[in-house]
Amino acid sequence: MIDTLIAISQSILGQLKWSLTWVNVFEIIIIAVTLYLFYIRFIKNTQSEKLVKGLFILIFMWIMSEVLTLINLTILGLFVKGMVMVISLSLIVIFQPELRRFLGYLGQPGFIGKTLFSKTHNNNQVTEVDVIKEIIEAVKYLTKTKTGALIVFSKGMMTGAYSDVGTKIDAILSTELILTIFHPNTPLHDGAMVIEGNKIQSAGVLLPLTEDPKLSWKYGTRHRAAIGMSEVSDAACLVVSEETGDVSICMDGMLKKYEDLKTLKEDLESILGIKKSIEESCVKHKNLFDVLRGKN
Repeated sequence: MIDTLIAISQSILGQLKWSLTWVNVFEIIIIAVTLYLFYIRFIKNTQSEKLVKGLFILIFMWIMSEVLTLINLTILGLFVKGMVMVISLSLIVIFQPELRRFLGYLGQPGFIGKTLFSKTHNNNQVTEVDVIKEIIEAVKYLTKTKTGALIVFSKGMMTGAYSDVGTKIDAILSTELILTIFHPNTPLHDGAMVIEGNKIQSAGVLLPLTEDPKLSWKYGTRHRAAIGMSEVSDAACLVVSEETGDVSICMDGMLKKYEDLKTLKEDLESILGIKKSIEESCVKHKNLFDVLRGKN
């Protein structure tokens, strides 16, 4: 069996008549770097990562079908190849909305510049800890007045593909701006607000609704949109119920309800990476204090 596989491999390489040159090595490096940058920029730590793993399995199955055909297991090879084709067509149908949004993202003006050379600019007007303070103050008022709200904390391109559908804001986050956007009877209050860093990127964003049949009937459109968004991206979604004023955060398709703002503040610090940076800063200052005390 092994001898047969070796003979097949040698036959395929002989048919290709391909000899590796320095030019080929350079081309392979360019392709590898491009794929790696694409993976880091758009796929890593998102729900799309699972899809990529599935595509690699399909590629492996297609290679196996070719091998089975070459060793005269024709029926089995055709069966595996047929499965690959059916699954591939099914993926195109299932992920049609995502593909449409991705193609729209590619067609944006200045796509290459934004993708390769965009940088996150720090604005000294509002610190990261102030972001939490502004959000908590807004949530406190929203829960008191039972004003519905849906806030998405953006982490990747998948979120950006949805936020492009909304109204561009690109403004420094503040309690007053959040309350103004979610004020009843305003044009943007029904959609979601997308926050990235210390800025409100867009508002009035329409998010995909979850299709989970087991979800309780008591959850309204905002909660279903939050769950749906967390299912297709790594974003965290904060929801304030219009009926009860309850506050929840949704991640990875799971909702967590909060009874007090202190716990909410702690979880927001963890989600935004602020809690970790504060702890690291405290450790750094403690070590510096120990060194100075040792010198004295």
